[in-house]
Amino acid sequence: MSLVTDAGHPAEPTEGGQRKAPGGRAPHPLRAEALRGFAPWAGAAVLLTFGGMLAGTADRWQGGWAETATEAHTALLIALPLAAAAGCWQGGRERRRGTEELWATTVRPPLARLLVPALPVALWVAAGYLVAVAAALLATWPYVQGDRPHLALVPGDTAVMAAGTLAGHVVGRVVPTRLAAPLLAMAGYLGLGFLEMGGPAGARPLNPADPVPVGELPVWWQPWAMAVWTGGLACAAALAYAARRRVTALLPLAAALSAGALLAQAGDGLWHTDPLARRQVCDTSTTPAVCVNARYAGMLPQVGEALSGVTDKLEGVRNLPVRWADHGGAPRADEAPLPGLTPLGWSAVRGRLTDPEQFAWEAVTALSGRGDCPEGAVSTRVLWADDAVESYLAPNALQKKGLVPGGPDEERRILAARARLAGMAEDERRAWLSAYFAARAGCDAEGVPAL
Repeated sequence: MSLVTDAGHPAEPTEGGQRKAPGGRAPHPLRAEALRGFAPWAGAAVLLTFGGMLAGTADRWQGGWAETATEAHTALLIALPLAAAAGCWQGGRERRRGTEELWATTVRPPLARLLVPALPVALWVAAGYLVAVAAALLATWPYVQGDRPHLALVPGDTAVMAAGTLAGHVVGRVVPTRLAAPLLAMAGYLGLGFLEMGGPAGARPLNPADPVPVGELPVWWQPWAMAVWTGGLACAAALAYAARRRVTALLPLAAALSAGALLAQAGDGLWHTDPLARRQVCDTSTTPAVCVNARYAGMLPQVGEALSGVTDKLEGVRNLPVRWADHGGAPRADEAPLPGLTPLGWSAVRGRLTDPEQFAWEAVTALSGRGDCPEGAVSTRVLWADDAVESYLAPNALQKKGLVPGGPDEERRILAARARLAGMAEDERRAWLSAYFAARAGCDAEGVPAL
């Protein structure tokens, strides 16, 4: 019995069993695979998994462009095995349906039969990754206090996700078991974790999910070399499995090995410190001046406000550090380290200080300059003086309640020292604080005035 159209004309058979009316065009198989079936679900799974991971850690990246880029890249540790598992599941589709022999009778060459179901999944997975990254950038944008978006790793990571999907598809074709997809995901996660934690040092640059320290930038060619390294291996696997001339797999394999050798040779040279992380933005209207890292320049007003009570009480005091510095390195002789604004999620969340009073207390403790003294090297008398200064300039929650460590005798002495400093006349207290800060670099009692 022949098929006819609604107009009464016989329908024309098309490749793959689809039929079209005279003069019409059959839908391309890639279009059907991309719009129906497993591929859109794979992209949605990557988007939800990736997005859920980012949402669960939003406090530590939302508000910093560098932190957002680092978190999105680190999430490949989970997202890449998921992409490979999605490709693997698609690769075993014909085996699960029992249509392998029927599919092999079509006129399409083996490579086309592999790519038609594989490419839509790879594209959807890459799209799911890109949408998740775009959502993270949009979520960060209202809270950033400086810097600029860090997008250098996005092209390489997108290519890695697509390559992982294609490689997983080949595994699904080769391994005859329904458990291939979850086993591949588990093996991928363990393999990436091993390369990160305990693998050979020379192999770390080849790890597409190798964590990037916040404030580090890749050299311009690193993402593209990573794309060639992972994409070349995936293409070589596909050609070796399905190409009529399997020798053609040598071309992408050679490209992958060349890119891999370049990455391995560069080693730590693949990354360099963001120049902006070395800069500071300062408010010099106070003594000490208040400086924050240029990546968080927008937080300078609220940092200055948090420290305003301290700087007001230090007016006229000599021998103070020139500034609270926030340049990442060890403070110079005339500097005191600013309490850390990073890592985000502790002192600062979404561009705001979480506890300004605690921040001010930590800034005062940094003024003493004894943070590097060995344990036990600082005498009890100096510790009492430090406590009295902290309690006067910026008491923490325990000091506000009058709580002190030790027994009754020590408690009495500490409270007396606090009361003595707080009860001094202004000129006397400025002279005492000037002498105290003159001896701030020492770990012993020499030069620290008594209370």
